[in-house]
Amino acid sequence: MGAPKQKWTSEEEGALKKGVEKYGAGRWRTIQKDPEFGQCLAARSNVDLKDKWRNMSVSASGQGSRERIRTPKKALAVVPFQSLTPEATPSMLAIEAAPSTPTDNLISRKISTNGRNTTPRYEDMILEALTAMRDPNGNDVTTIANYIEQRHEVPPNFRRLLSSKLKRLLTQDKIVKVHQNYKLKDKSSTADVKPAIYESTNLSDSSVQYSSITSDIMDDSTNRITEASMAFAMKVAESEEMSHRAAEVAREAEFHRRVAEEADMFYAACQSYDQYLDDGNCDASQNFEQ
Repeated sequence: MGAPKQKWTSEEEGALKKGVEKYGAGRWRTIQKDPEFGQCLAARSNVDLKDKWRNMSVSASGQGSRERIRTPKKALAVVPFQSLTPEATPSMLAIEAAPSTPTDNLISRKISTNGRNTTPRYEDMILEALTAMRDPNGNDVTTIANYIEQRHEVPPNFRRLLSSKLKRLLTQDKIVKVHQNYKLKDKSSTADVKPAIYESTNLSDSSVQYSSITSDIMDDSTNRITEASMAFAMKVAESEEMSHRAAEVAREAEFHRRVAEEADMFYAACQSYDQYLDDGNCDASQNFEQ
């Protein structure tokens, strides 16, 4: 073990402070070589000066190494006691003033100031639109969406949800599809269709409406997954058919190649035979003349 470090004296601390003021922090060797501070700091190394200056800086700033930065607590919006209604509960006295999220904004638009839910159901909106337009040829998805968006407040993804809602109404036999358009069934009348009135529910039922929105989003996601799976299956079937056709073309090409080779061989054999006959006739004629 080395010799224990000596405690810093006031003269050494003063010399270190003046040296840093003169040369700046980090110039420890230059400070030690200065005749004005060298005598006081001769027994100290560069590391000693560095550590001591760091401790002095921390002490001067008034912040210890163990202090932690504390995040200020969010302000609480306190509701005056006189403005509380008889239905107010103790949990409503202090509401945390946190920034609202898109989900909170969507729910807050559904809940009015008197604690009543005023959101119509999407199926009722669709039936109301088809009843009001009453086109004999039906209406397409864009026309239905424009009609509803002009009269009701809907989420940004409403047009995607509209397709799944139309499919659900088709399965429920409430509407019919003609080509790419939708219309009410012939037996339906205006009196049979329930208008998209605002349903009033208690504040406690907001979770049910939120669950309905979540269910709609899940249905839309399921439909997208199903469509993607069907498209993938069609691509696989097309690729298999193309591979079968390619194999047939390859087999046909091989057959034609073999036929061509056999034809060439047959032609060569015929030429050889003709040559043989010609040579035989020449020999026979020569023997006859002799």
